Amino acid sequence: MGKSIKVQRKESVLKEIIPEALAQMNDNRINSLSVVDVVCSRDGSDAKVYLEKSYLNEQEQRQALKQLKQARGFIQNQTLKATGWYRVPNLSFTFDDLLEHENKMEDLFEKIKKDNNET
Repeated sequence: MGKSIKVQRKESVLKEIIPEALAQMNDNRINSLSVVDVVCSRDGSDAKVYLEKSYLNEQEQRQALKQLKQARGFIQNQTLKATGWYRVPNLSFTFDDLLEHENKMEDLFEKIKKDNNET
């Protein structure tokens, strides 16, 4: 069974509000991050925030995640103020690898196509 409409709506609202909270941060590694997606648990008590990592190297990503972990309370507080909800989901942050995987797959398909044309 899929997620309830209520949880899907919560994901959508979080996807809009979290970037606003991030933009208020003083750390340049954080305030310029883009939110790619937000996925809530079935009951909506936890939310995983997927971030765009295109311009950060691995060390910068680790530092940004560390900063986000420290700033989680502030971000959740900002989210609470913006939404007026009784309770905000427990946020966790990660960088999104999907775009990277899609690009690798496209490269692989191009290589296969090229190899097939050569034979």
